[in-house]
Amino acid sequence: MLPASGLRSSVRARRCFAPAWSCWLWAVASLIVAAVEARGGGGAENVFVVVNSASADSIAVANAFIAAREIPPINVFMLPWQDSVENTTLARFRNELMVPIFKAIDSRRLAAQIDYVAWSSDFPWRIDYKDELPPDLVNKDTFPSASLTGMTALFASALSGGPAWLDPESNDYYRPLGRDGVPATTQGFRSWYGWGSDGALLEAGGARYVLSVMLGVTSGRGNTPREVAAYLRSAAKADGTRPQGTIYFMTNADVRTTTRSSVFPAMVKALVNLGVKAEIVSGGVPGGKRDVAGLMAGTPDFDWRSSGSTIVPGAICENLTSFGGIFTPSSSQTPLSEFLRFGAAGSSGTVIEPYSIPAKFPHAAIQVHYARGASLAEAFYQAVRSPYQLLVVGDPLCQPWARIPEVEVINTADSRLLQPGMVLSGTIALEPRATVPDGGVADRFELFIDGVRVTECGVGGRLSLDTTPLADGHHDLRVVAIESSPIEAQGRSIVPVSFANHGRSIELVVEPLKTTRKGTVRVTVRGKGISGGVVFATGRVLGRTTGPESTIEVPAELLGRGTVTVRATGRAGPTPADGVNAIPVTVEITD
Repeated sequence: MLPASGLRSSVRARRCFAPAWSCWLWAVASLIVAAVEARGGGGAENVFVVVNSASADSIAVANAFIAAREIPPINVFMLPWQDSVENTTLARFRNELMVPIFKAIDSRRLAAQIDYVAWSSDFPWRIDYKDELPPDLVNKDTFPSASLTGMTALFASALSGGPAWLDPESNDYYRPLGRDGVPATTQGFRSWYGWGSDGALLEAGGARYVLSVMLGVTSGRGNTPREVAAYLRSAAKADGTRPQGTIYFMTNADVRTTTRSSVFPAMVKALVNLGVKAEIVSGGVPGGKRDVAGLMAGTPDFDWRSSGSTIVPGAICENLTSFGGIFTPSSSQTPLSEFLRFGAAGSSGTVIEPYSIPAKFPHAAIQVHYARGASLAEAFYQAVRSPYQLLVVGDPLCQPWARIPEVEVINTADSRLLQPGMVLSGTIALEPRATVPDGGVADRFELFIDGVRVTECGVGGRLSLDTTPLADGHHDLRVVAIESSPIEAQGRSIVPVSFANHGRSIELVVEPLKTTRKGTVRVTVRGKGISGGVVFATGRVLGRTTGPESTIEVPAELLGRGTVTVRATGRAGPTPADGVNAIPVTVEITD
């Protein structure tokens, strides 16, 4: 690791740059950050999952995350990428990746609710921007590369073509430290929140971001799809468990450790005050510790298996070194994937030589934010002042220490709990209730139909919905409770129901329910009052049927490995009310 070469103070003045990109693109980008009334993030409905449709591994990773987190189908976007999965140019990142993503979010009416962009595997983890540096910076930036997740988070400057991502204080969501060296606040994230340069949450204006994480890297020195699926499932199960392990802070004489070790005592004290075990230990990584609930290390190389230590589900394990986010087989230093292989929920690493500049790496306060209840993505971005070279990998939603509300929903028509399979008609009224651990209270409730937020109410209020403009048949009804603390942790009740207003019905039959990637899946759609149907799964159309009954054959490789939910919608006309949704069918695709 090279010593710090000095911060780019000249970049700070460039933060208010003139857009170099087209006006329509800025209009699309602004849809993500518009100051709308909708609030609530940190849940499945707030994540936009981007999948490389040209990669079997990318689809398999996405399948695992979608199943573990119950991601709505409308939040999944298939985007073909057939070029290098190591690096690309900023121009291609902007034009071929980010612009299609923003267009998709807009067309699906999700702009008001998306806070996270989660990349599946087999997208380029490094973005090269040398060709877009202004002349006065060309010879000053020795390593002109950024990470996929860093540039996604700093999307405003990435889309504009301006160099503001180089600002050593580019991330105003970073939480300032108090006099005791510990951040005074931990704040839940919403993409429409504006942040002042001092970290203040503003009523209007301010910098805006999206949180971005790669679910996994399956090329080069990354993980296998099976390993990625394992740690994503483990992370999802860790939510709200309040792990009983210990968060370890490693010290040694290496600059990789001394760059941030001075703050370790303050972080340990803060964690202990939260009731979380924490300990400062000498060495590279913990030896013989069976309770690693989190880790801050600084070493070029390590072998986790030989350490004899065990990572507790949900842990953030972080190692400050130059090449932790480089997956090229010929690269040196242990990559972040080593932590994930042994069960960590998330880790990070820089994708190019970063110098020993503390702002480019997670501050040790990341563990405090996490222990206060922040999601993994929130904890990372509240702890990194300049994230443009940092690749964050793992489950963005993992929140082991969150106070997750337990939600129940009363159907006022019969004053009974809403049950799976209930048939609903006309205008419905729902009374949501929530219990929050440790005496917490809910602030509000949001109603989502098929992944789209449609209304909200306060505590004691009702959620009203007119079902007549919607398709008959199956619908995914979700009521999300958001607790009242600044963390805004979420809990949800997901109830599959059926709407019946227009006399249409449909049945979906999928055979076989288990097959290999080389097999074929036969899909039959039969319905009443329909002229044809659309069959889809994992964010893409698998085929179309004609007439009231029809069968199509789908190559299993289109579904990808893992557990996959197949869906079908029948159509009788152009409006949503002219449709009918079948009860989904889950299949398993193996190697």
